[in-house]
Amino acid sequence: MPEANKAPVLFLIDGSNYMYRAFYAIRELSNSRGFPTNAIYGFTSMLLKLIRDHNPDYLAVVFDLKGPTFRHAAYEQYKATRRATPDTLVAQIPFIKEVVRAFAIPILEIPGVEADDIIGTLARRYAGQGVPVVMVSGDKDLMQLISERVTMIDTMQDRRYDAGAVRERFGVGPEKVAEVLGLMGDSSDNIPGVPGIGGKTAQRLIEEYGSVEEVIRNVERLPNAKIKQGIRQFADQARMSRDLAVIRTDVDVDFDLERGRHGAWDREALRRLFAQFEFTTLLRDLDIRDEALAGQYRTVLTRADLEELAGRLRAAPSFCLEAFLSSEEPMRAAVVGLAVGLAPGEAHYIPVGAGAAGGKGALTPARIVQALGPALSDPGIAKHGHDLKNALIALSRLGAPLQGLGCDTMVAAYLLNPTARSFELTAVAGEYIGLAVPSPRDLLGSGAKAREAGEVPPAEVAPYACQRVDGIARLSADLAGKIEAEGFRGLYRDVEMPLVSVLAAMERHGVLLDSGLLRSMSVETAELLSLSEEKIYRLAGERFNINSPKQLQVVLFDKLGLPRGKKTKEGYSTNVDVLTALAATYELPAEILAYRSLMKLKSTYIDALPALVNPDTGRIHTSYNQTGTATGRLSSSNPNLQNIPIRTLEGKRIRQAFIARDGCVLVSADYSQIELRILAHLSGDRALIDAFRSGEDIHSRTASNLFGVFPEMVNEEMRRQAKVINFGVLYGMSAFGLSRELGINQKVAQAYIDGYFERFEGVRRYLDGLLEAARKNGYVTTLLGRRRFLPDINHGNVSIRQFAERTAVNTPIQGTAADIIKIAMVRIFGRLQEAGHAAAMIMQVHDELVFEVPVLEREAVMGLVKSGMEEVVQLEIPLKVEVAFGKNWDEAH
Repeated sequence: MPEANKAPVLFLIDGSNYMYRAFYAIRELSNSRGFPTNAIYGFTSMLLKLIRDHNPDYLAVVFDLKGPTFRHAAYEQYKATRRATPDTLVAQIPFIKEVVRAFAIPILEIPGVEADDIIGTLARRYAGQGVPVVMVSGDKDLMQLISERVTMIDTMQDRRYDAGAVRERFGVGPEKVAEVLGLMGDSSDNIPGVPGIGGKTAQRLIEEYGSVEEVIRNVERLPNAKIKQGIRQFADQARMSRDLAVIRTDVDVDFDLERGRHGAWDREALRRLFAQFEFTTLLRDLDIRDEALAGQYRTVLTRADLEELAGRLRAAPSFCLEAFLSSEEPMRAAVVGLAVGLAPGEAHYIPVGAGAAGGKGALTPARIVQALGPALSDPGIAKHGHDLKNALIALSRLGAPLQGLGCDTMVAAYLLNPTARSFELTAVAGEYIGLAVPSPRDLLGSGAKAREAGEVPPAEVAPYACQRVDGIARLSADLAGKIEAEGFRGLYRDVEMPLVSVLAAMERHGVLLDSGLLRSMSVETAELLSLSEEKIYRLAGERFNINSPKQLQVVLFDKLGLPRGKKTKEGYSTNVDVLTALAATYELPAEILAYRSLMKLKSTYIDALPALVNPDTGRIHTSYNQTGTATGRLSSSNPNLQNIPIRTLEGKRIRQAFIARDGCVLVSADYSQIELRILAHLSGDRALIDAFRSGEDIHSRTASNLFGVFPEMVNEEMRRQAKVINFGVLYGMSAFGLSRELGINQKVAQAYIDGYFERFEGVRRYLDGLLEAARKNGYVTTLLGRRRFLPDINHGNVSIRQFAERTAVNTPIQGTAADIIKIAMVRIFGRLQEAGHAAAMIMQVHDELVFEVPVLEREAVMGLVKSGMEEVVQLEIPLKVEVAFGKNWDEAH
């Protein structure tokens, strides 16, 4: 809470101290273009907290300037042990100062003068004039300035220092702090003090004798011989250290109190800076809003108003919409309300749920659908929105199918920068147009106090929904221009936007589940887990909590004496990598891994899947996320289909629970080695291309080359190792990674990698060129031009840089595969509709598409799907698709 001060207070912020502490307190942070932002963000957050908590009357921020001061002249080694300012912090300093200026706070800095001396001078000046002064810093040196009218607060430690707190810290009053530092020294500033005298001894001596000079004068009276010898030998050094520690209060500082009066912020500058650095939370928290967001917002409550709005929508070439749903699951959610915008600054909210009913002429959902349906379903009217897939699903369930998609600002933002931290409307609007659009949290709250969407009165929802749809109206035009300028028009128009409708249809259709099979599996799995537990206890020689890392550490490393791996704060790691390494030699870690795997399958799929069945449809409606991965691949949730094991018995049985309805079969179409085929095309490597064109098994061919045997002599183990190497190249795997994967010596692994590149020289040239371009441009692209930024590609930290390099190698290949399957989905979806087939695309997992197909359509659909997937792009070597069918997913795979 702000403090009630009788007199206006001057706050002097130690800007340099704030800046360094912010930099080291916050993990490495950067915007999507790779510019470091952690210090800017931390400094700004601390500054905002100070302003909000204390509401200063007067304010100034004081910085050190680079260069020597009088202390360096007195002692050449002053601050010599401080590490150099990191380059990533240096780059942020000018922008930190821009933020300070945007907050209308004066910056004080003087060449050759330290920030402490400027603060000391102003503190004495204004305290002497009766103005209370608060120093904002974590620097203990400043405590010597504390007096009746001067205090210090450390906002990071949430602590205030007055004279009593100084005495508690140093054992003496503020006026004696420099004396204590003179004896004990200060390692942060490389002030030497007297060797052998620590803090407690220095406090005791100053408390008894009052000053460094008096301690020196009374050296012969000191009882401790070692301390006595130290004072004799280093008396001059003690005097110098004391002088270095004293903060000057007589610096010529040009500052008038009125100049520091806390005034109006430059909101346009803050909006620009926060958008540039993608500080969307700060944008929202500051409540920086475009004045036009207080435009013409209307709540439609009467039939006459609804009909008027419907007529305007039918006559418009485009409009924006935002469906306000009762939950985040569109297949279960009710449409609470609908916001539409015809132009920036104009928005309308139509309550659809319970809040819309009541009274003669009230708007029922049926009337709303009847009035708005023609405009919503007209493909000639473009509808702009944010996450239109959810709107498509929810409105279709309401009986108002949506056609004519225009700009989906979520998808557009993702295409422009797939590595952004968030694609929620609030974040995107803040980043691209500096607009603070409210988030669901702003309306509903969060945590235990969060409200259900359907419980919020329409009067509260209306301004929220109108502001969001107004934000979409402003954002859609901006992003459409950026899509065009960045060269993404074709990828956006022909792939990503059509895919929105495809995914909506897939989610609506869903997939049938054999819940009875899963219930049986649950009982069987519980029995297997019980047997596994007993085996673990027998091997361990005792019963313990298998799921407790701490107890597992004791059993494995203390009791059984197994080799220890990575050290952690809690002891030694028992993660999957450590257990996998141990499992090659010891039975207990192997059994624990098997137990964990079975437990995860049971909790994640076997027990969880039946609970996800929609009671209205009897099906599972997995959610496909179009903006979930930086490579362009789709991800899925509720359930996550990507992680169901393919080859294990349990995984196969889980897939058997995904079934076709009566009269239908499931058809699975899977790209064969698509990423290796893309690598052959992108690299132009003749040996790789020829191997594919001749129909050879590429893994056997690689094994034959690596192990120097004829192809017919390649055994399963050789082929397995070659497969790991082939795909390891795609992911930039190092010799270390390959050695761990194959369980071989690093030198042997490196020899395998070298042998691979000797055979496929074109691949080596391609990858080298790819990395060179990535370092130069800061991003890589797919075959279709999808872009991924790599802010760490030139990072000074080797491990961070190497991770970025692996990403650079993988993204063009995996991203191109993602583009290809997306195009295939769009084309096949359209062809099925054109042919009038009842078959439906129901799942997409990795490189596989799954369809529910009437038995009578099976042959035609399998042919249509195979040709549609294989002919999607023309590569140097043909794409190959394996198609199969069955009554369940496993049988069709």
